Amino acid sequence: MVHPQPAARVFKAFCDENRLTILQMLSDGEKCACKLQDALGIGQSTLSHHMRILCDAGVVSARREGKWTHYSLSREGCEAALTLLAQALHLQE
Repeated sequence: MVHPQPAARVFKAFCDENRLTILQMLSDGEKCACKLQDALGIGQSTLSHHMRILCDAGVVSARREGKWTHYSLSREGCEAALTLLAQALHLQE
């Protein structure tokens, strides 16, 4: 059985075009917040909002370096998201 609260956090992370773009950008490695912000053409507060949702879902990890935050995909979080999706769709028991 899928627990609604963690599943909702994960699925919320995937239901926005900007967040999907961020995930795609992170698929080839860690990116600085400044690179993500520039590529998306969004402000710092908007990027922070999206990154908080992705980090809360566990699919993205953050690392501070100086004044910048660097983001990368969390292997464990992505695997957990795949498991949640499979369970929600009854693809595995």
